[in-house]
Amino acid sequence: MNFNQLLMQKHRRWMRYSVIFSALLFIISALYLMVGELFISPFDSLSTLEYQLLYQLRLPRLFAAMAIGASLAISGAVLQVLLGNVLAEPGVLGISGGASVAMVVVLFFFPMAASAHIFMLAAITGAMVFTLILVSMAKAMRLTTSRLLLVGVALGILASAVVTWAFYFSDDLSLRQLMYWLMGSIGGTSWYQHTVTLVILPVLIWLCFQGHVLDKLMMGEAHARQLGINIDSVRWKLIFAVSILVGGAVAIGGIIGFVGLVVPHLLRLAFGTENRFLIPMAGLSGALLVVIADFVARLALDSAELPLGVVTTTIGAPIFIWMLVKSHDSH
Repeated sequence: MNFNQLLMQKHRRWMRYSVIFSALLFIISALYLMVGELFISPFDSLSTLEYQLLYQLRLPRLFAAMAIGASLAISGAVLQVLLGNVLAEPGVLGISGGASVAMVVVLFFFPMAASAHIFMLAAITGAMVFTLILVSMAKAMRLTTSRLLLVGVALGILASAVVTWAFYFSDDLSLRQLMYWLMGSIGGTSWYQHTVTLVILPVLIWLCFQGHVLDKLMMGEAHARQLGINIDSVRWKLIFAVSILVGGAVAIGGIIGFVGLVVPHLLRLAFGTENRFLIPMAGLSGALLVVIADFVARLALDSAELPLGVVTTTIGAPIFIWMLVKSHDSH
């Protein structure tokens, strides 16, 4: 079997699994809409209550889970290439924390301006500032994997400290809002908040077509320049795109960790590192993971609802520990 045949075989494998994952997402989404405290049958006509439940609660929540999952997974995949680090992820590196700090600033100092659009702009700005700090330090100081992670964790701790101070000085209403963002939840998502999704969607599509550029970046900056890539321009565009995705995800559902770490890393282990296939597949898989996680969050307890961020962290933390141990063993 020659090289071209091997390449075609690998491409067919990517396509086959993307079809399987798409079918799984469709099935899980259908179950998500049907199952809950009140079961909604797809074969019966909807009552007024069922209509309200489906179109005003479950459907916007489902779309929010998909948007957040795809955004975080694709952000993680792009950051891992941008920083040359397989353990890079918006939550672990403190980028999500930067978005939450910016939202806290808006909530406390400009409460009258607090809306989905303002939160999104604030979250994007906070995410971009933290991303720029990380990328600048990684390039200027040539940080190793462990040092980059430590810087990211330190930024995350700094963000948590700011949010903790906000807790201390907040009144009851803003405290509840802060808890909502901090723990990660899409329980109160409405169609109004999906104006943020309309901003995220074109960025997701654009990044899905940047796989060939990311493949060249993975070969090293010198090789990428020889292949005609404007490194500085591409890096700024990717940083801006990641900031929009992370900021938008935090604005919709708060801090939801480990999706951007686990999904792209496991896809690379299972299928390979070709970013033109990996990026769209990461978006699909991230959406699937968060929909499943929110399904569990909704149904796990009878009388209450688990925060989505707690469910994704429970899934992701053991895998992150395994990745750290494996990374340590390989050195």
